[in-house]
Amino acid sequence: MAKTPKHILVIRLSAMGDVAMSVPVVRALTQQYPDIKITILTRTKFTSFFRNLDNVTVFPAYLEEKHKGIYGLYKLARQLNKANQFYAIADLHNVLRSKILKKFIRGKRFVTIDKGRKEKRQLISGKIFEPLKSTHNGYAEVFEPLGYRTILTNPTFPKKAQLNKKLQNLIGQDSKKLIGIAPFAAHEGKMYPLDLMTIVIEHLSKKNKVILFGGGKNEIEFLSGLENKYDNVINAAGRLSLDEEMDLISNLNVMLSMDSGNAHIAAMLGIKVITIWGVTHPYAGFAPFNQPFDYCLIADRNEFPLIPTSVYGNKYPENYKYAARSISPDLVIDKINAVI
Repeated sequence: MAKTPKHILVIRLSAMGDVAMSVPVVRALTQQYPDIKITILTRTKFTSFFRNLDNVTVFPAYLEEKHKGIYGLYKLARQLNKANQFYAIADLHNVLRSKILKKFIRGKRFVTIDKGRKEKRQLISGKIFEPLKSTHNGYAEVFEPLGYRTILTNPTFPKKAQLNKKLQNLIGQDSKKLIGIAPFAAHEGKMYPLDLMTIVIEHLSKKNKVILFGGGKNEIEFLSGLENKYDNVINAAGRLSLDEEMDLISNLNVMLSMDSGNAHIAAMLGIKVITIWGVTHPYAGFAPFNQPFDYCLIADRNEFPLIPTSVYGNKYPENYKYAARSISPDLVIDKINAVI
């Protein structure tokens, strides 16, 4: 008689980049332990991240709708309990919402991520300046008490996606290298100044094809302006589903991104990722998966010694807002050319 696989519920509800960072860990976990079954509890818009992972299904959470508030979380837990019998619940989020959920979900064991908040406070305060545990390793360690030590070295990645006709028509058929650029971030202090980014895009588009990623009305308008101004520049923002964006990203030669979600989407697909860091720093543990440290282009700490000013880039002295301006366009261009 076949052994019933142990079923683990993995909770990681937001944000986009953090959910994307869990994908390489879940992929490694299920490859190394094919006798387990994983259900990912996350926001419905992130379902595509977990496509094509063996023994993995997604249970979507509608946190602004039917699963909003404590009663909504109770309803969500009832749905989960009705459909599943969990061997364990692995909380990769460790926030109030996930703590409430765990009160309602039935499971034999509960394991929770240690986010290293104390160490991050010390990094921000300047008491220490050294690499903290990566978020990927933090995720992997959650499963160790369950007996699943997950090795993240020598990872595998999905194959390059076959592009549908829509995507083929969008990027054309020539043999130019494909460079993805995602110039926006949630907070201005994390962004490369757009005038400098325009210089980078103009230069790279002379010999390569540059594909721009973003979202939101103002971002789309700005990126459309660049598409209209320069040859070999294509604005993908607002035109594609998440699945299509992932297909397109999987065909890139390199992605240039801020410390933001697009970097982690590209990295989880096995794409080389160059990141620009303004008031944040990769020592906080949010560098993209499986990328060399020199792919992180960091603001000048001699000029801005308080970096990192926060973990998420939402707090910084006023004169640090444009710290990323200390990274020259030539440095960005040279790094991308070296990588491709």
